[in-house]
Formats: sequence, structure tokens, C-alpha cells
Amino acid sequence: MALDYHKCAQDILDHIGGNENIVSAAHCATRLRLVIADNSKVDKSALEEVDGVKGMFESNGQLQLIIGTGTVNKVYDEFLAITGRSEESKADVKNAAAAKAPMWRRAIKTLGDVFVPILPAIVASGLMMGIVEALGHAIPNFSSTDWYQFLDMVSNTAFAYLPVIVAVSAARVFGGNIFLGAVIGLCMIHSALLNGWNAGNTDAINSFFGVTDGKIPTWRLFGSFLPIRRVGYQGHVIPVIIAVAIMSAVEKWLHKHVPEMIDLFVTPLCTVFVTTLVTFMIIGPIFSTLETWVLNGAEILVKNPIGAAAMGALYPWTVVMGLHHMYNIIEAGMLASVGLNTWMPIASAANFAQFGACLAVGIKATNGKTKAVAVPSSMSAALGITEPAIFGVNMRFFKPFICADVAGAIGALVGALTGIGATAYGVTGIPGYLTINNPLVYTIELAISGGIAFALTMSIWKEPNPEKPGDKVVEDTKPEDLKVNPNVIMTASGNEIHQPVEGKIIGREEIPDKTFASGVLGDGVAIEPTDQTVYAPFAGTISTVAESKHAVGISGKDGMEFLIHVGVDTVAMNGDGFKVFVKEEDEVKAGQKLLTFDKAKIAAAGHPDCVVCLLTNAEDFDDFKVNM
Repeated sequence: MALDYHKCAQDILDHIGGNENIVSAAHCATRLRLVIADNSKVDKSALEEVDGVKGMFESNGQLQLIIGTGTVNKVYDEFLAITGRSEESKADVKNAAAAKAPMWRRAIKTLGDVFVPILPAIVASGLMMGIVEALGHAIPNFSSTDWYQFLDMVSNTAFAYLPVIVAVSAARVFGGNIFLGAVIGLCMIHSALLNGWNAGNTDAINSFFGVTDGKIPTWRLFGSFLPIRRVGYQGHVIPVIIAVAIMSAVEKWLHKHVPEMIDLFVTPLCTVFVTTLVTFMIIGPIFSTLETWVLNGAEILVKNPIGAAAMGALYPWTVVMGLHHMYNIIEAGMLASVGLNTWMPIASAANFAQFGACLAVGIKATNGKTKAVAVPSSMSAALGITEPAIFGVNMRFFKPFICADVAGAIGALVGALTGIGATAYGVTGIPGYLTINNPLVYTIELAISGGIAFALTMSIWKEPNPEKPGDKVVEDTKPEDLKVNPNVIMTASGNEIHQPVEGKIIGREEIPDKTFASGVLGDGVAIEPTDQTVYAPFAGTISTVAESKHAVGISGKDGMEFLIHVGVDTVAMNGDGFKVFVKEEDEVKAGQKLLTFDKAKIAAAGHPDCVVCLLTNAEDFDDFKVNM
């Protein structure tokens, strides 16, 4: 009897909590993919009984209903007709699933998405800038040579024009025109604006604007309402990202509402005008006020050890917000009043803590790309340039950033209690030895802040998305317990899937079950086992563990979704003869023991004991291959 596609779609809708409980819906070759607003409203038992639904599982925030090739298209069409929704792609569903993550996690992911593509520029520039500054302080008269001027220009270019680089990358992330993003970034550091690094320098203000009172002139575009300080955003990150997010939203709205005939020039014109106006009138004043608050607060806090510790923890956050350049005002004031800069040890403790955390990531990471970024970024941080370490590594993984925060606070407390200080300003970290009044105590402070950050990160941080099989593990697993079968039974996007259990490999079509054999649940093979232990075929995260203990799902690199199903119809055994050693969300290494089964009990129950091994989303990989 032919499947009633309309009834199937209606039954699915009824059992997932109705149309209002759907965030996104799409389909692939075999499955209906749904993102649900409230999972508690989903009746999973009833869904499994819906005529046409051959299986169900949850992965990466999606509820995936297995319907079958050809059939799923027709059910999806009926589903759209019933719900009144528009057709969506798998990418839309993935984005919707990601959007359900907590706001703080989405914010950190956005920062990572913006900064990962530009890491080569800021890592290289940060490391070079630290070396050049160190040489300038270490070698007399070197700072007056042509070589120093040339190297200084090359090394600081990425930071001098960081808002432009960030704006282009942010435009990609938010879906805006990257060239309009570049224009916004350039506007924020335009040569008609005072360089943001000099916002607190009276002499620089007087010289730039031709004034004598040290006050920054303003634009009054609407009379006295929201005067705009004519200061650039050099060194700022957050306001640039906010500005480009606004730009992208404005641009998308205009593309939808402006007639196509005039869209080409009206949309870019209006987008740039509206974005720059909002940026300089609203974002600018907000960050200007925030700078004043932070500066005043920092001046109050550093007068006592507890406050110094607080600033040691808060300092990296001001770097993230681009507010740290104004601390030169505090340092200059200290030198003028008491002749000793006690702010420098606080900043050094915070910076060296970022070095320790970043170095720990570089040592602990097995992902080649992570290691390649983390190690040089940590060296840059040791020289006082922390942006590569913070944006490229520590803030991206977040736990190292928090570990560095804690360590920075402790190091700053030590510096304040010992009363050490510098005789100049503008240098921290290793170059700080050239200006510090007590090198031995300074060494102790750096060792404490960097060492604690290193130790905490090594203990707490776990690497996500490992590069190779076997990179992640549940804590109790020892290397000698891992058994990786050298036989690779499948590959997808260059990722190897190893044979999970000893035995003879048979083709998917030979599996004694029509659902498995048809490929509706995914592509792969089965194994006629000679052993009774199943091992992880690659490193990943346990996505599902069947209540009856006969099946385990693993999510791996590049979105691989792998199912290991022991026996056919063994769900009826209700776990008898099976033992599972992992639970959902466990991170496992390749070759780690997942489950054991009793061949004799399976045979006694009258079920085939073949171990089904399927990549359930094989259609997502153009280069998927089965090796037999």
C-alpha cells in the first residue's frame, strides 16, 4: 500500500508540538531535518510509530527523521504545505540549530569566525612588533635607525589598520558586502580623525587639531544633540564588529525593499551613510563614555593590592573591547607624580598570563592548525603584544582566557604587594625588564602569572574538533587500552573510519535487513564479527546510546554522523547480553572501547549478529568511499 504523504507529514507535525514549535525544517536525501524550539513537546515514541518514519535520532541540535530516498521529498512538500513554511536548505537548518546555543557561546563563536581568517596577519605582525620593540629598548640608538623605522612600519601595519581587516572579515560573517565593510573600517580610522592611540595625549591633540587646550573637537551634526568626538578607532575591535553587523542588516533590508532598477547605487549609498552615522553618533559616544569609566575605575583600583588584582583580571577584557590603549594616561601620570609606574606590573601579569594559557594550548593541541597559531601567538604575548593570543586562541576557546584571567589577577596581586614598578611606560612582558626597578621580583611575578595560567589551562582545557583520530578521550581511558584496527573501511572528506570490530566485512546490500540494506539509514558496510568488543572507529563525540545498549552513534570531524548497530532486531533483547562503556556527549578516542556483546545470547534469541556500520549522512560528502 502506497504511503499517504500528507498523513505522514501531518502526523509528524502533530507529534513535534505543532507549527509553533518548529524553528527550521529541511531535508536531505533520506531524512527530514528539524530544529525544534522546545524538545519537551516532542513525543518521540509516537514519532517512531508514524507510518513512513523508519527511524529517528538527534544530532547537532537537529531532530532527524529517517523517511527514505525519494519519499522524503514528497513528505517534505506536504509538510511545507501544511505548515505554510518556505523551503529551507540543510545549511539553514544547521544555522538555526547553532542559533539555539546560549548567547555567550554565540558571541564567542562570532568573534572566532571573524578572527580565524585574519590570524596569519595579526600573529605575524604581533610577533614582529614585540621583537622590534624589544630591540628598540635593548640596543642603544637602534630606534633612530632606518632599519628600526622600516621594521616598525611593517610590523605595526596590521594593528594600525586592524579595524579594516576586522571589518572585511566581519562582513563575510554577517553576510554583508565585504567592500562596503572595508569602507566602514576605513571611515573608522580616517586620516581626518585623531589616531585613537593618542586620544589621551594632550600634546598630540593640540598638534593634530591646532588647539591649545588639549580638548578634542567635535562635530555637531544635529546641533548640541550627541556631539561626535573626532577620534579614530585604532585598536578597537568590538565597535567595528557592531558597526559591520549594523551595516549588513541595513544592506540586506535595502536589497529587499529597493527597486532592482536603482538598487545598485541606492543600496550602497544608503548603507554607508546610515551605518557611519549610527557608528559615530551612537557607538562612538558609548565607547567614549566607557573608556572614561574604565580609566577612572582603573585609577581608583590600582591604589590598593586587591584593586590591582581586580585590574589584572579585567585588563584582558579591556583589550577585547579595544579600551586598553588609554592606560598610558595612568602610567604617564604615575611617572609625573611619584616617578614610578606601578601600573606596568599589573599589565605585565595579565599579558604574561595570556602567554601561559596560549602556550598551554599550543603544547596540548593535536590539531596542527591550532598548534601553528598558538605557539607563535604565545611568543607574541610574552613580548607584550597579546591580541594574537587573545583573539586567535584564548578567547576563541574561552576556557584558556578565563584561566589567564585568574592567573593575571594573582600575578598582579604579587606585583602590588611587592611594590615593584617601571621607570617608563609602553612596554610589558619580557621587554619590561629594560624598565623595571626590581628584575628578580618581576621574574617571580611573571613566573607566577604565566605558570598558573599554563597549569590551569593544561588541566581544564580540552581540545575541540581534533585533527586526527584519537585526539580526545574520556578521562579514565589510558593509551594502552586503545585498539585501533588498521583497516580503514570508509573515508569522507579525507577522514578515515576504521573497522570497529574484528571480523569479515560484507557489503551493505548483504545485510539481512531491508532497511539497512536499502541504504535508507545511510551508506556503509556490515561486519560478521569474530570478536565481541566494539571500538570507536575515529575520534569524536558520542551522540546517541540506545536504551537497549545495542547501538551507538558517534559524531566526528566535518560533521560525520556514524552509526554502529550490533545485530538485526536486537532491540528486542532489551539490553540482555550488551554492555555499554560510554554515555551521550562523551568524547572518545579512536580505538576506545564502546560496547561489548554476547554472540551466544544474540544467536539464542534468533537474531543475526552482524555489526552494521553506516555513515548516516554519507550523502553530505561528495568524496565518500567504502573500502572493501
